[in-house]
Amino acid sequence: MPGMPTDGVGAIVPFTGEPGQGAPPVRPIRHGVPPPIFRIYVSWSSGNLLQVACLRPPNSEGGGGTEEVVGSVVEVNLGDGGSEAEEKIDEAEMRRIEYGSVPAFALLQSRKNTLADAATMSHLPSVPDHAEWWQYVLEYSKTIGNLLGNPDPPVFMIEDPKTILKVREKPTSLRAAWELLEIFYVDKHLQGWLPERLVDWLADFDSLLSTMASTVYSKLSNFQKKLINLQIVEDDPDYWNGLSAALSVGWLDIVVNMLRFHGSYQLDQMDNRETENGLVEAVAVLVSTMPRLRPNLPSGKLGQCCKTRPDFIKAWEKWRGQVTKLECSAFWIQCGHQKTRDGLKNLLHIMMGNINELTDATYHWLELFASHFLYIKPFTVGFEGMHHLAQKCIQLKPSSSTNGLTGLILGVLSENTEVVLAECTKNFGPWLVTHAMELLTADNDYADVMLHEERPNLGGISIEELHRLVYAQVLCSHSLTWQIAPTYLSSCLNQGLGLLEILLLKQPIQDNCLVLKTLEICRLYELENVSTIIMKIAGIYHWKHGRKGTGVYWFQQAHDKICLDRIAQQLFEHIGKSVTDDSFKQWEGLLELLGSDIGSAGGLEFLHRYRDFKRSLQQALDRRCGEAARQTVDFLIQLMKNPSTPQRFWLPLLHDSVELLNSKLCPLMNVAETTLLLNKLQELSMAKLRPDFSSNHLPSHAISSVRLALASNLARAILGDP
Repeated sequence: MPGMPTDGVGAIVPFTGEPGQGAPPVRPIRHGVPPPIFRIYVSWSSGNLLQVACLRPPNSEGGGGTEEVVGSVVEVNLGDGGSEAEEKIDEAEMRRIEYGSVPAFALLQSRKNTLADAATMSHLPSVPDHAEWWQYVLEYSKTIGNLLGNPDPPVFMIEDPKTILKVREKPTSLRAAWELLEIFYVDKHLQGWLPERLVDWLADFDSLLSTMASTVYSKLSNFQKKLINLQIVEDDPDYWNGLSAALSVGWLDIVVNMLRFHGSYQLDQMDNRETENGLVEAVAVLVSTMPRLRPNLPSGKLGQCCKTRPDFIKAWEKWRGQVTKLECSAFWIQCGHQKTRDGLKNLLHIMMGNINELTDATYHWLELFASHFLYIKPFTVGFEGMHHLAQKCIQLKPSSSTNGLTGLILGVLSENTEVVLAECTKNFGPWLVTHAMELLTADNDYADVMLHEERPNLGGISIEELHRLVYAQVLCSHSLTWQIAPTYLSSCLNQGLGLLEILLLKQPIQDNCLVLKTLEICRLYELENVSTIIMKIAGIYHWKHGRKGTGVYWFQQAHDKICLDRIAQQLFEHIGKSVTDDSFKQWEGLLELLGSDIGSAGGLEFLHRYRDFKRSLQQALDRRCGEAARQTVDFLIQLMKNPSTPQRFWLPLLHDSVELLNSKLCPLMNVAETTLLLNKLQELSMAKLRPDFSSNHLPSHAISSVRLALASNLARAILGDP
C-alpha cells in the first residue's frame, strides 16, 4: 500500500473521522531517514506487526561524499499497549538482544550438526533422542534468558521498611514468554515441581497481566501508594484484601511483611492488645512455615522446603493441623478488633484451601490457577489435568480481554504446538519464534516432525526454515543488523544459501571496510565464487570513479586476468603515445601495482624493464661510476634486443642514453653492441619516411645526437679493442 506524503502536515492519507469519534490513535515511528521522504510503503507482517518502509527521492544527493540512509523498514506492533510495570524494549536494546543471541544460536546449531553426523554414521537415534541434547538446549535457553534480563531484585539496596513490592528490574513480555517455554518444554529438572515453578513465574511476571484487568500486583501497588497516608492500617479494608490476595498466590514474604504493619506491634499502645498481637504473630508464623514441594527456596523467600513427596505430605498434614487448631482456638473471643479477627480468619481459610475465599482473593484466572497448586491440588501433574483446571479457573474468573501470555499458556497446556507457534508469532515477533523453535522440539516428537517437515505449499521448505528466513529478512532490512543475518540464512539448507548470496551481492561496495566485512562473511561460509564477484564489482567501481590503484588492487585480489590485461594494454598504449619523464612518472605507481606477471600483456613486461632502465640511468648519472654505467648499458642492450620492445620506444631509449654515452669514462659498449644500436638507429631513419612515424615529441636533432654519441663510442671501442 504505497503512499506519498502530502504537502500539508506530512500525513500519508488525510483522516476524516466521524463527528464525535475522537482523534485516531497515533504511533510514532523512528525510521531514521532524513527528509525529504518521497514515498512510504505499508504492508502487513506476521501477527500484529505492520511493516512501514520510508524512502527518499531516487535523485537526492548526499553531501560530502558520506553515505546517507536512503530508506528504512521499521515494524510497528499494533497490539495492546504494555503495562506501566513492563519495561519497553527500544531499538537499541532489541539490537543488543539480537546480537547477543547469535553466539548461543550458532553454538546450538553446531552441536546439532555434530550429533546428526554421529547419528548418521553409527545408526544412532535422531538428535532429539540423544541424552545430552536437552542439556544443550537448556544451556542455550539459560543463555538467552540471561540476555533478556534478570527478574531478581538488585543487591545492596536500602529499602523502606514499609515497602511492600521490592524495587526490581521491570519485566518484559519477551522474557516472560521465553521462561514459560523453558519451564514446560526444556527443563526436565522441573518436572517434579512444575506447579511450584509456575507460582514463581507468576510472582515474577504478574505485573504484565495488569494491562487490561486487575491483578494482585496492581492491587498491592495501589495500596503501597495509599499506605503513606494511613494512620491505622488494620482499619482499612484494602489492607486485608491485599493480605488475602498476596497469600492466595504464595507471596509469603510479602504477607509476613504486611502483617508486621499491624498496629498491635506498636509499643505506644493505650489499650491491651496482647491477644490480638499474638493472633497476628501466630498467623505470621504459620505463613512463614508453609510447606513447599520444591528442591530449594530462593534467597529471601519463606516456607518450609520439602524435596520429596512423602516429606511434603507429612509436613503438610502437620501444618494443616496447626492451621485448623488455631482456627478453632478460644483466643478469637478475646480479640476485640473485629476487622483484625475477620481478616486473620480469612487468611486461615485461604491456607485451608477454601475455594470461595481463594476465588474472592484473586483477580485473574492465572492467579486462581496458581492458588489451586498451593492450597488445593499441590500434586497436580500432566498437561491434561492442568489444562482442565485452567478451563475451570477461566470460568470462575472470566477476562474481558486477552493477553499474549495467557494465550501462550493455554496453548502450552492444551499441547497444541500450532497454537503456541501462532501466539508467539502474533504477540512476540520473529526473534522469539526463530529462537524458540529449539525449545519446542527439544522433547516433543510431534513438534519436531511438524516444524521440520518440508511442505510443498511453502516452496519445499519447513515451517522452521520459513520463520528463520522471515527473521533474516527483518535483520537484512537494517544497516546495523544485516551482518548477523548470514548465521540464520546458513542454517536454512533449502533456500538459505541462495538468499545469502543475494544478500552479499547487494551490499554497497563504495566503502572498502564494508567490502572487507562482506568478504570475511564469504570466507566464513566458503562462498568463493561470491567473493570473486564482489571483488570484481569493487574493482570496476573504483576504476570507473578514478581510483585506479584501488581498482587494480581488487582486480588482483579477484585474479581477474582479463581486466588486468586490458588495463595493462591501455597503460602501455597511453605511455607509448608520449614517452616523456613526466608521462612515465604519472603512471609509474600504477605500473608498480600491476606487476610484470600479467600473462598476455607483453607490453607491460617491457614497461617494467623500461622503468628499471630509467632508475639505473639516474643512478649512473648521479654516481658517475663505471659499474652503475655498465649496468645501465646492459639494460639498454636487453631492451633493444627484446622483440617486445615497440619501435616507437627505440629513439627515446637511445636519446635518454646520450648523456651517459658522452661521458669521459672508458667505452661502455663493445663494437658489437655499438653496431647493434647503430643498426637500430638506421631502421629508425628509414621509418621516418613512413607517414605513421611518431616523433614522440623529441627535438628534431635527436637522431643526430644519438648517431654522434654512438659513433664516438664506436671509435673508442675500436681503439680500445686489442
